[in-house]
Amino acid sequence: MDAISEERFSQLVDKALDELPDTLWDRLDNVAVIVEDAHPEDPDLLGLYEGIPLTDRWDYAGVLPDRIAIYRLPLCQMCADEDELVEEVKITVVHELAHHVGIDDHDLHELGWG
Repeated sequence: MDAISEERFSQLVDKALDELPDTLWDRLDNVAVIVEDAHPEDPDLLGLYEGIPLTDRWDYAGVLPDRIAIYRLPLCQMCADEDELVEEVKITVVHELAHHVGIDDHDLHELGWG
């Protein structure tokens, strides 16, 4: 599908965040979710978590928030329509937030969120 506007895409990311279960919301700490067009070095990347997973935090104070980028253009390009895009945005948001709480790619694949 053609790329949707940044505003509309941000709405889809917000919707995915709003639909997170309370059990996951309760575990999030010091993390910012942002929307960008594409990763500058890997234009096919759908999302990226950068930070210190909760499972690796000790003596953790005065640290900038972890950062999760959700990439608009590759997600739009891989989807046939907006319904599929909504689902892929949700999967990507959950996948990157899972890294924040300390779940690695192997475990995510086993859980069906790979």
